Amino acid sequence: MEHLINAKVKNIEISGIRKFFNLVAGTEDMISLTIGQPDFPTPFHVKAAGIKAIEENFTSYTHNAGTLELRRAAAQFVKEKYQLHYNPETEIITTVGASEAIDITFRTILAEDSEVILPGPVYPGYEPIIRLCGAKPVYADTTTNQFRLSAEIIANYITDKTRCIVLPYPSNPTGASLTKEELTEIAALVKEKEIFIVADEIYSELVYEREHFSIGTILKEKAIIINGLSKSHSMTGWRVGFIFAPEIIAKHILKVHQYNVSCATSISQIAALEALTNGKNDAHEMKEEYLKRRDYMYMRLKKMKLNVVKPDGAFYFFVKLPSQYENSFEFALALVEQARVAVVPGSAFSPIGEGYVRLSFAYSMETIREAMDRMEQFFLTSI
Repeated sequence: MEHLINAKVKNIEISGIRKFFNLVAGTEDMISLTIGQPDFPTPFHVKAAGIKAIEENFTSYTHNAGTLELRRAAAQFVKEKYQLHYNPETEIITTVGASEAIDITFRTILAEDSEVILPGPVYPGYEPIIRLCGAKPVYADTTTNQFRLSAEIIANYITDKTRCIVLPYPSNPTGASLTKEELTEIAALVKEKEIFIVADEIYSELVYEREHFSIGTILKEKAIIINGLSKSHSMTGWRVGFIFAPEIIAKHILKVHQYNVSCATSISQIAALEALTNGKNDAHEMKEEYLKRRDYMYMRLKKMKLNVVKPDGAFYFFVKLPSQYENSFEFALALVEQARVAVVPGSAFSPIGEGYVRLSFAYSMETIREAMDRMEQFFLTSI
């Protein structure tokens, strides 16, 4: 019966991140730097709110867009943090993580043969959904601009089929983020064009040298902002995301969301409310620790004479391979076999990512030190 499966589904593949993680899982004495999973537990007060919700039988459907109390808290959170202004009654949708937010956004705005401009390298979760919509991903090469998508780069890829530009900053896999000036130039480029901006800002609380700036503050009428609590509050398994968009756009996304999942989990919504109110600064302590890990890993990678851009957001390094290594998958496999260190091949992040590997520093300092020691030894013995 497999021949009856939707051809678009048959032609997409499992994420290269998970594919490599699964490949090396179970290898003895393995140190993994593969997954973007915060190594901090969900804050206790957030967990307690979820437990209380269960005990008080808050286990029924909610409004499709999420409880109004939660949407009000989300509106207040982004207003205080990023100067974004959205009406909680009509312009905010609570989703099952940022992943569902991306899915229903693309399914709402994309049409057959439309094009989506993505910075390359980029998180692999966008392309399959774009293709399932019958649209085409167009990768804009950012490797010559420290992985930062700019108005100048974007202009080279815009056609009459361009429907959307994705701004996933801070970036997975590169850790790059965009400044207010860079985003202002992008907004000016797009302002008079019939093009949506989808800004995936899931790492917005993890920007190191400056405050996060959202394009939604200067181009609200075209912007769809995606965010959530997975990274900021270490709530990956709770699956809580948000879409912030003008009512004229949000009302259509809500229809797709309604028929997709009805609503986000009621229990998780109560935990999310606690996170956005009494835990609005929970990310600060985590960010301080990530910063220490980033600086240590950067120092060690530079000592190995590797070509690396210091990330100013998220918790990843995207490291260029030494010239003698041509294939990122083969390099990553050799690192596993010879050094017992797992990283993600850059090819998982679009063809433009070939020749790089991604390292996550969402691991303990002890784990990072041992991984760096092993990588250093690997390079000493393999060159």
